[in-house]
Amino acid sequence: MNVHHADDHSAPTGRRKRLPRAEREQQILAVAEQVFATNGYQASSMDDIAHRVGLSKPMLYEYFGSKEGLLLACVERARRELLDATTEAAAGAGEDAHQLLHDCLLAFFRFGDEHAQPWALLRTEAAIPLATVNTALEATRQQQTDLTARLLEASRPELDQERLEAFAESIIGACERLALWRDKRPEITAEDATRHLMALISPSLVAQA
Repeated sequence: MNVHHADDHSAPTGRRKRLPRAEREQQILAVAEQVFATNGYQASSMDDIAHRVGLSKPMLYEYFGSKEGLLLACVERARRELLDATTEAAAGAGEDAHQLLHDCLLAFFRFGDEHAQPWALLRTEAAIPLATVNTALEATRQQQTDLTARLLEASRPELDQERLEAFAESIIGACERLALWRDKRPEITAEDATRHLMALISPSLVAQA
């Protein structure tokens, strides 16, 4: 009886319950995303992140090694989430080439609206003077370019590899610029941005004689 009472009161009220490592990592990443996206990398501190999560700073370092390692893990998670969103859109679009590309572009812009914190991390590489993180951000860009090239190849199988790569690079570059433009024009919806970009690239989906 006394043992149970001691156990019931042994954990301080402010202490978080023990979580499995994978679950704790996701909790840390969610908090870190918010801190990095709000404050910027340079102004963010591991002390603040550890305090918000309810861990000691040494324990936070044990999970991710460094602040750079934590940011890199956040970027990698955002990259996976973006790929999941766009590939899911592609899977549900059917065989029509226009619909396929339209739905993937819409998913891209909606990802920015619905995941503001990871989206901020994916767009701010110029403010992050870290080679490893910039490499991860470029990998995110390449991931979306490769997906776009595969979608174009399905609709334009006669195009050679060089043309497919050029089109895909151009589309992803346009997506990034439109996303930045929407920051200055908040009235532009994800649907509006998709419609504008489709008007630009639709001719590339039509096979030329």
